[in-house]
Amino acid sequence: MLKAFHFPRSLWVVFAGTFVNRFGGFAIEFLVFYMLARGYTVVQTGAAASAYGIGSIGAAALGGYLADRLGRRNTIVLSMFSSAATMLALSQVTPLPLIVALVALAGLTTELYRPASSALIADLVGTQQRVSAFAFYRLSINLGVTAGAAVAGVIASRSFFLLFVGDASTSVVFGLLALFALPAHTSKYTIQQHKDHAPGGSIWSDYGFLLFLLAGTVLAFVYLQQLSTLAIQVKALGLSSAVYGLLISLNGLAVVFLELPISSITQRFSKQRMIAVGFLLIALGFGLTGVASTVPLLAFTVILWTLGEMVQGPIAAAYVADLSPAHLRGRYQGASGMTWSIGLILAPLLGTILYSWNPTLFWPLCGLLAGMAAVLVLLIKRRAQPSPLQPVQLRSEEGDPSLPTTSPHPS
Repeated sequence: MLKAFHFPRSLWVVFAGTFVNRFGGFAIEFLVFYMLARGYTVVQTGAAASAYGIGSIGAAALGGYLADRLGRRNTIVLSMFSSAATMLALSQVTPLPLIVALVALAGLTTELYRPASSALIADLVGTQQRVSAFAFYRLSINLGVTAGAAVAGVIASRSFFLLFVGDASTSVVFGLLALFALPAHTSKYTIQQHKDHAPGGSIWSDYGFLLFLLAGTVLAFVYLQQLSTLAIQVKALGLSSAVYGLLISLNGLAVVFLELPISSITQRFSKQRMIAVGFLLIALGFGLTGVASTVPLLAFTVILWTLGEMVQGPIAAAYVADLSPAHLRGRYQGASGMTWSIGLILAPLLGTILYSWNPTLFWPLCGLLAGMAAVLVLLIKRRAQPSPLQPVQLRSEEGDPSLPTTSPHPS
């Protein structure tokens, strides 16, 4: 297992920068409390909060394009510095239209780095290490969010302005790390991959990947019910909001402590099949939510769909990296991320409508949809897997040419 974590230095920079950025990325999470405290109505607050999701959709598309055109490092730097400026501006404005516009811009700038980071991870390691690398990347995000939320609550009780300053500061830290510690160019391994592909090509001509995007969007709609209709279901059972908070924290704790060991096992099997297994576990977990009438039963359903998340999450990111030509890798990662942005908009909107229509049938419907997504993944025609070549060292732009390279052998 240790061999699986023998990553290049640049990858640890990405992990560290991501942790710092997510640790301080709490201004938007507390936006609702911030606006309500300043006298805005619930409807106005909701409109402003939804603008972030709209911006994140644009970030997935534009971030992928910039990652391929400007480079991974430059896109991350642009994202972090522009995000910092946006957060500081957002802390100073009061007219509602300006707040909505800046929240949308925050969604664009803050999330712009994600496709570039994912593409850089795929650049720096070979196929046999990608699952482990993406699992570590997800751990950096989850640890940052978990630790940051606790600190943000204390800061918010004293000053909302400090939340925005803290958010901007951590973005600047990641931007500086990227500027001075990440390679200006991709690895020779990636350059060779680029030569092995035709200079043309497009996501729209990759029908297998388009099918995967459809499956991912459906899965995101189901999985993100945890942020809306699950809370309604808990309340309908006569349980408190504290119970809902405990259920969500159960998910976070499990991911932090269990995803890496689980990934070390799942990476040994077919990526397509493991993604389908993860989707099916999510289908089972949400499908059984409607019959879970006690806290232990609800906790059991959370464990099921959390297990599904841990099985498919890192593998899905690695699978997208394997599917993509090197010169389109950023756009492939951006398109994959867009499925979650779309899900973030559709899940609360369409989910609450369907739940209100028939709460009894809603959860089996979620299970059916996620199960269908699993079938779609299995229907994708398998491609010849790229050879598990060892990535060679980066060019001198990264620094020390004697840094160890990744192992070509599986863990």
